[in-house]
Amino acid sequence: MVTSRPGTGSVASSQLLLDDRDADAAELPNVSYTFDLEGLEAAPDIEEIEDALHAISGVRVRIVFPKHTAWISAPSIVAPGQIAAVFAQFGVTATMTETSADRYLHDSRSRGRRRRSQRRRSKLTRPSWRLRRQQEEEDRAAERARAAGFFDDEPGEVGRSPHEEEPEDVLFTSRDLVTRARLYVALLFGLPIIVISYNPDWQFPWWQWAAVVMAAPVVVWSAWPFHRALVGGVRRGLTALDGASTVAIVAAYLWSLSMLIFTEAGAVGWTSRPKWFAIQHSTIYEGELFLDVACGMTILLLLGRLMTMRSRASILDLIDARRPDPHSLVKVARRGRTSPNDPYETLPLQEVNVGDDVIVEAGEVIPVDGSVIGGAAVIAPGAVGGTEKPGDEVNPGSPVFAGTRNVEGRIKVRVARTGHGTRMAATRRWVAAATHHQNRATMLSTRTAALLIPTALTLALVDFALWWMITGNLNASFATALAVLASVAPVALALSTALAVRHGIEASARHGIMLRDGRVIRQLDSVDTVMFNRLGTLTEDQMVVQDVTAAEGENPELLLRVAGALVIDSDHPVSQAIVHAARESRDRGTEDQSVVPHFIQASRVEITEDGSFTGLVELPLADEAGTLATRPVEAVLWRPRTMSELPTGRLSRAVAAGGTPLVVRWRGRDRGVITLTDTIRTDAPAAIDDLEELGLETMMLSRDAYPVARRFADRLGLDYVLAGVAPGRKPHAVRSVRTRGATVAMVGDESVLDTIRVADVGVLMGPTETLNLVHGESITARHNSDHGVDVVILRHDVSAVPQMLNLARRVCRIIDRNILFAWSYNIVALLASMAGLLHPMAATVLMLGSSVFIEAQSNRVRRF
Repeated sequence: MVTSRPGTGSVASSQLLLDDRDADAAELPNVSYTFDLEGLEAAPDIEEIEDALHAISGVRVRIVFPKHTAWISAPSIVAPGQIAAVFAQFGVTATMTETSADRYLHDSRSRGRRRRSQRRRSKLTRPSWRLRRQQEEEDRAAERARAAGFFDDEPGEVGRSPHEEEPEDVLFTSRDLVTRARLYVALLFGLPIIVISYNPDWQFPWWQWAAVVMAAPVVVWSAWPFHRALVGGVRRGLTALDGASTVAIVAAYLWSLSMLIFTEAGAVGWTSRPKWFAIQHSTIYEGELFLDVACGMTILLLLGRLMTMRSRASILDLIDARRPDPHSLVKVARRGRTSPNDPYETLPLQEVNVGDDVIVEAGEVIPVDGSVIGGAAVIAPGAVGGTEKPGDEVNPGSPVFAGTRNVEGRIKVRVARTGHGTRMAATRRWVAAATHHQNRATMLSTRTAALLIPTALTLALVDFALWWMITGNLNASFATALAVLASVAPVALALSTALAVRHGIEASARHGIMLRDGRVIRQLDSVDTVMFNRLGTLTEDQMVVQDVTAAEGENPELLLRVAGALVIDSDHPVSQAIVHAARESRDRGTEDQSVVPHFIQASRVEITEDGSFTGLVELPLADEAGTLATRPVEAVLWRPRTMSELPTGRLSRAVAAGGTPLVVRWRGRDRGVITLTDTIRTDAPAAIDDLEELGLETMMLSRDAYPVARRFADRLGLDYVLAGVAPGRKPHAVRSVRTRGATVAMVGDESVLDTIRVADVGVLMGPTETLNLVHGESITARHNSDHGVDVVILRHDVSAVPQMLNLARRVCRIIDRNILFAWSYNIVALLASMAGLLHPMAATVLMLGSSVFIEAQSNRVRRF
């Protein structure tokens, strides 16, 4: 028995493809690639991945875990997509760097020229099918690399990420074949047939034979996308959604041809009159043609699919249309260049680095993310983000993002992010991954809708048999069966959910709200409680020291310096405010340095589970004789969670007075209270009111004592406050609310990421870096009740929260109405067709109309 390590099966298959080319590979030069790795969890995994890659003939690899980078040398005959596929088997996303992708493209073109030359020299020697397939794969990989630019779209290929696939079309397997040319041919030959069929006065001798000849290209070539979809579905064990329609088209044509050959319908001077009900149809001996049905159904199907494809321009297409060309030239102002005649340097965009200053003239698209450091301009909003409005004016200090257009003015932008790091690129990766996962989920509803096809075929056969046995009229029997096939609308049923969800994901992304997938929309619709972490959501990110209350006999300046020394290495807004106040106090220098040292150094600083800072600081202390001497003492900076933690007196009154209180303690005694204040975001009260109007309960999590937290909550109108909750206990607080039956959406920033994960819906408010950070984890991680981030809000306004919930409710209402309409239509249409009340042409129009109606309903989601 032969066993193999998991994840190496396809590597073995790849090796088989290379077996008959090892001799050629030895003569080919090696190519070096550099891959950035995502999802590499642990260093021990490296050995298995390297072994799997070394199994490919000629491949040598070195993976550096701290940098999450792989350097690979491989024969030029080995495609990078094959290497990326090996990484993907271990759950690692390998993305080729831009430099490697450019080099590979150049080498691919050279290899392509060599291969064409070799083919001309060896026409008598036919290469093996394996070699031909590998050559075709390399050509396709080169084409994809040529169009890649900054963004990666195809899984497992050059510079591509497995999650960044183009949205699969789960509805039509031959979508690329549906072209305008096929519609024009159908109209050219099909419309005259329909017009003549319904106007007996225009039916000239032998018109029926001319009609069957003219209908042939319509039925065969114009309807070929639907025929191929049916055949491809049968080969894969699936059912194409247009399967019933293609069967109806072929059946109508073959029936008409048979009538011309075997009945009086083929006689000279025979005329046809339209009959709308089954009981009116002629007997089989008199003949009956359905060429109008075959042509009309083809025209309507092509027209409907083309309209659908045109109306579904996705946000990914919009981003791609606005993405900056990496080879475009930009003006860069290099700091240190003093020549007045040549103050700028012109560089390709792909050579611009973080920290460079880019000049953007009026009419140009801003190519990078950054901040304005000079000039002023009026900008138009980009494809994503939702933070810019038409005609927004930017000045020095204003943030700008790639993809926005400079309408008027001239600005200098300090580059913060470029290429794959921009907000536009991060949003594209997120939406591509969300759409990819949503398409997989939509396959379930598509397969359910596809069950209508065999059901319709069965009903059509039963209907044909019953009508034949009851009436004895084959024409009427065939007409009702044809109407059954024409009326069934599985596309409408499949669209009922998929299209509304897709528009919901894209509409939210356009406004800076990134949804993980369609399942999140349903979860948001069921939310009844919205919980906020105070800092980073309801308030601005910056805080300031409002007051310092010292205990009797203590120096307030010394309190600030001790607190600043403890928190100097923390990037939390509270810590930064204290450090800023301590530095201002030091710069004033009004205190005696023997009492308040100019610098205080803290060592062995630790952060406890409840968020307190502890450490050793050097302080001047008086001994028994009253002599001051510097001694190390243990100092603590802590936040009171209840009023009982402080004795009554000056300090307790300072804690309850307002603001965020922090208590400074050393040598076991509380020395004073530092009170900080932050600014409520301007739209926060209105956003809380909007949530109340939606019937939602609002809560706030806070480490502060209840009086402090309740006073802050009253200013916003929040319903409930969970006060005195230590950072490590916040996830438990969310779980306790959930166990009482509430469906919780937790809104917070990066500081409470663990708390966000335990909510029913985790909503993270953060910048573009946050979106890049949680992109892979939030899409794939979902373990038990704890899962990754469900929503990332790139905006800085609280109003995004009620907008997100309102959108989710609207999407779910539209989905429910679409599903009800789709099922109701299919049931009524099938019954009417079987009863002989629907002509096949009328059934076709109704079928297409149902799909158009559902698409129009779903398009309403685009209005955010």
